[in-house]
Amino acid sequence: MTQDTNQLPDVIRDIERVPADIAAQAGKFQAAILADVNGRRGALHGRISPVAPTMKVAGPAITVDVRPGDNLMIHAAIAIAQPGDVLVIDGKGDQTSALMGAIMMNQCKVMGLAGVIVDGAIRDVEELRELGFPVFSFGTNPNGPTKAVSGRVNWPVTVGGVAVKPGDLVVGDADGVVVIEREKAASLLAPAAKKLDDETKRIQGILDRKQLRPSWLDGALRTAGVLKEGETL
Repeated sequence: MTQDTNQLPDVIRDIERVPADIAAQAGKFQAAILADVNGRRGALHGRISPVAPTMKVAGPAITVDVRPGDNLMIHAAIAIAQPGDVLVIDGKGDQTSALMGAIMMNQCKVMGLAGVIVDGAIRDVEELRELGFPVFSFGTNPNGPTKAVSGRVNWPVTVGGVAVKPGDLVVGDADGVVVIEREKAASLLAPAAKKLDDETKRIQGILDRKQLRPSWLDGALRTAGVLKEGETL
């Protein structure tokens, strides 16, 4: 029996998170590796990027649904978040005002959160780069937000074109952010390790000049009709 959503509060405090050890292991891989083994699904739109390219994040999602330009529910989310959590904020892609800045990011860092993903604007970029706390956003704007409009915490959201549920695995780096369903995360660790090993060997083959073209290239070209059967480049 499904729970009547009309009876759920706007702020859901208790959620099931991707296990911390799974998040830690996943965080050792590039977001690109995880996106590939996830069937090339789950990558947020490229508009969401890190404040500094060295920033990396991995952890369970605390989802936040806000009205454009209002950060009241982000404050509520921070208040109930646990160490290691990643705030994933559906800011509707709005860039007319910043939803977060140095004060809130310092609060998140001191509380032990793993990072923040904002489909919207932030501010205080230079301070955030010095802070080193992982922040990914759509852009920046010096305007401050209002704190007056209700929203939701730990309800399903859509961020960067991807559906995100509370507790899902979030991994981000210089390439962007990928979100993987909590129930699926553990099953991708072995494929990710294999893909990393395969890519490492492929690059070494290129450097050694032993494999200067992909082994699959001719077959793919035949399938596409570029080469005739038996023909090679």
